[in-house]
Amino acid sequence: MKYLLDTHTLLWFLAGDRQLGDRARELVEDSSNDCFLSIVSLWEIAIKAKKLALTKPFNRLFPEQLEFNEIGILDITVDSLTQLTNLPHHHGDPFDRLIIAQALVEELPIIGKDSAFDAYGVRREW
Repeated sequence: MKYLLDTHTLLWFLAGDRQLGDRARELVEDSSNDCFLSIVSLWEIAIKAKKLALTKPFNRLFPEQLEFNEIGILDITVDSLTQLTNLPHHHGDPFDRLIIAQALVEELPIIGKDSAFDAYGVRREW
């Protein structure tokens, strides 16, 4: 199965944070699943890097960990941006809205805690 990780899912997974749900951790760790991270998540992390307690510099941590954990990068497409322009405004976070649009276009369930995603009709695992 293919999944799209929400930003907090990746951060909590990499940190071993107990806030990450057991089911979410199992899905990410299951080698039969293909997990993806939106490039917008890396953009969000880069913007907030000084506030986050990263274990290594951004430019080392993410390339290493994404490769080690076999997490692919999902680029932003015109189709995703078009979907974004058509989304109702149930959620105000611009990063999350783009992740939702990508999940809808790519038909990927999202692994994430934010129940506000449910209003968009995406499948969410936690």
